[in-house]
Amino acid sequence: MKLARRLDRIPPYLFVEISRKIAAKKAQGIEVISFGIGDPDIPTPPHVVERLRETALDAPNHRYPETDGLPEFRQAAADWYQRRFGISLNADNEVLSLIGAKEGIGHAALCFLDPGDVALVPDPGYPVYSVGTWFAGGECHWMPLQEENGWLPDLEAIPEEVARAAKVMWLNYPNNPTGAIAEADYFRQVVEFASRYDIAVLHDASYTEVAFDGYKPSSFLQTPGAMEVGMEFHSLSKSYNMTGWRLGVAAGNADMIDALMVVKSNLDSGVPQAIQYMGIEALKDPLDAIDERNAIYQRRRDRVVETLRDIGLHVDPPKAGLYVWARIPHGYTSAQVAESLLEQCDIVVTPGNGYGAYGEGYIRLTLTIDDEDMERGLQRLADWKLPPPEGS
Repeated sequence: MKLARRLDRIPPYLFVEISRKIAAKKAQGIEVISFGIGDPDIPTPPHVVERLRETALDAPNHRYPETDGLPEFRQAAADWYQRRFGISLNADNEVLSLIGAKEGIGHAALCFLDPGDVALVPDPGYPVYSVGTWFAGGECHWMPLQEENGWLPDLEAIPEEVARAAKVMWLNYPNNPTGAIAEADYFRQVVEFASRYDIAVLHDASYTEVAFDGYKPSSFLQTPGAMEVGMEFHSLSKSYNMTGWRLGVAAGNADMIDALMVVKSNLDSGVPQAIQYMGIEALKDPLDAIDERNAIYQRRRDRVVETLRDIGLHVDPPKAGLYVWARIPHGYTSAQVAESLLEQCDIVVTPGNGYGAYGEGYIRLTLTIDDEDMERGLQRLADWKLPPPEGS
């Protein structure tokens, strides 16, 4: 049996490898504390789960859903965008339900890229941006995210011939894995760049509702001209602790939304309607309802940052997102540090190079661990001694 050649260029999905390492340790009877995967430990709000219980009994919800989503769900998402960001969206043609943001992100490349076309992809970045590009037969031009640039792509560094060939640009703010944020002025530069070169901007906005110290992330779609060039992906997973239910939203340019709907209608059958009713219930919540949840994450962020600094790692406390991005000492690789922590402390962290070549020299730790496990993990981390670099 011969598999498609496209699979040859796809590295193993980062978190599958992490899960395998955890499983191997657990098989030896070892307790592993994982700072690896950003899966919220805080449960879905009870009233949202109750809405699922109620609607699961309704016979119409036992049948195929529509690909574009219940009109009521799309309207709830449009209303939420209006309340949260002041953006007016037409629920009929500028909003689309997703089986989680990851599904929409993975399918989006099929809307814009023919074989050989170029996508501008951040490095480090969420692996699905590049994998979706390769599945569509496209090529990635990497946009380095570097500490000295505030983890923002340097648009002026993109060669003219690449900009003219590019069909899409991926952005993600608040950013995974770096925790960086983008302000309105940067988004204005992106809109101008995309308009000049006729590039579709695909903005992963999955972390806009996880923020600290009073900071309120913005939406790319708030930028003048963004609706002409862009589409945004939002996830109820991170906003309302609904990772297991798989529900997200695409919003933005009507033609781009329609293109994604065409792809999805041929490849999936939509989000189960009872889960969409959960989403409607969640999106009705007052906007300050997540402040209590964010206070938990902020307290954890502060503890992680304090511990990492105490052991000599460089950390800038993130203003948003579920992760802490830490620079490791010179002379080590990200993989060496991650391996040392796993072997010495039974702690899992994510090596930065798993997100791309420019992630080398960093590790990522998630805040989605219950407080008791986090304290045990941080105590192990505080006692960790990094071995001397090889060749020293």
